[in-house]
Amino acid sequence: MRNVRYANGNLRRKHRARMKAMGAPCGICHGRLGPIHYDEPSDSKHPLSFVIDEIRPVSRWKEFGYDSPKAAAQDWSNLQPAHYCCNAAKSNKTEKELRISRNKVNILDGEW
Repeated sequence: MRNVRYANGNLRRKHRARMKAMGAPCGICHGRLGPIHYDEPSDSKHPLSFVIDEIRPVSRWKEFGYDSPKAAAQDWSNLQPAHYCCNAAKSNKTEKELRISRNKVNILDGEW
């Protein structure tokens, strides 16, 4: 199965460029870990690098009323900039679910 996030690569590149130009803080930790390093490669070697996070997880698209996973992945209002490490810790949780799990594992406030 193809990754729906890249089904329209041109649109995804435009979203990345727009978010980079905005220079917004991480939508998950809200800047507690510091600024996003927009110019570093997005991988585990650069935990503060830039990735696009889907606020409502694409893997749970039916739950949030999208017509398809592709629609969830391409909806601008469902996207936010994030650190690589924050996005990895968030996985496919919503913000509310993440707050509950943060009480158990204190990973997104720099205490690791």
